[in-house]
Amino acid sequence: MWPDKRIQDLLGIEWPIIQAPMAGSVLSEMVIAVSEAGGLGSLPCALLSAEQIRKEYSAIRQRTDKPVNLNFFCHQTPNADPDRENRWRKRLESYYREFGIDPQAPIPVSNRAPFDSALCELVEELRPQVVSFHFGLPEPQLLARVKASRARVLSSATTVDEAKWLEDQGCDAIIAQGAEAGGHRGIFLSEDTTTQVGTMALVPQVADAVKIPVIAAGGIADARGIVAAFALGASAVQLGTAYLFCPEAQISPLYRAALRNAKDNTTAITNVFTGRPARSIVNRLVREVGPISDAAPAFPLAGGTLVPLRSKAEPSGSSDFMSLWAGQAARLGRELPAGELTRLLAEETFRLMDSINQRA
Repeated sequence: MWPDKRIQDLLGIEWPIIQAPMAGSVLSEMVIAVSEAGGLGSLPCALLSAEQIRKEYSAIRQRTDKPVNLNFFCHQTPNADPDRENRWRKRLESYYREFGIDPQAPIPVSNRAPFDSALCELVEELRPQVVSFHFGLPEPQLLARVKASRARVLSSATTVDEAKWLEDQGCDAIIAQGAEAGGHRGIFLSEDTTTQVGTMALVPQVADAVKIPVIAAGGIADARGIVAAFALGASAVQLGTAYLFCPEAQISPLYRAALRNAKDNTTAITNVFTGRPARSIVNRLVREVGPISDAAPAFPLAGGTLVPLRSKAEPSGSSDFMSLWAGQAARLGRELPAGELTRLLAEETFRLMDSINQRA
């Protein structure tokens, strides 16, 4: 038996295992596989248009009636800052010249849509069982509409203060995102990346501070991490990097190669890819420009300037300018289908808990 079944009861899932919503890397195939296997599949919507979301959700519903999660970003659309944008362009100018790109060429748009009224209408139309947010929560009126659709609401916290704020606003469960996690930090009450807390310290403090269930995230990739999360007070776990090794992950061969070669000390929290802090495998751009650059424009504008560099570098087999989101436990990844991985994680966790109980 699971030591805490609050998440299963809340979300209607068999296993307390959530596949992290990883924008750009996950579409319906993985969501279906994870949900059918008893976990919670998550569709990241930040890079998708409303029509794409509708199409992916329709594909999901054609193949499973199990609960799924739609995930959205809640950042504020930044104001134009020509001075900062010019500093960023100047910082990258040497790379443009290296690849024969005009440094004064127009910058492609880098867009990640924040949750708004139109996306809220889509949630009301599709009525997913779970809706999750990153970078806080939408404005109260929109959040009230999401809850009125009967969706369970999750959001990420990187500190106890953020977790308490999310609970006060009406979240049904908190994703406690430790600093080990890959991808964008959920940080929203502060911009200080130097004080981000690891999973081992964060989860028990959040569990003590809130009454709603806590989902542990960050550095969890196998049964050992899942059992540890329960011991720390979590009701469930969210895994991201572990699922990037699955064939359903929508990532390039270069990204897969980087994941296979990742070690515990080859990632860093950086803002050079999008303008917000996110954990990535260290590559040339992170080493030479970052990891944190005060010249990078506000999220998500920093990414547009990198598009021409990626278009030149990647065809030649270089991942120097790619965002290679990965957590510190990437080395534990296993190349298994997403459904098989979900079931195996549950089975291995049961066995490990039994072994521990027998030794006690």
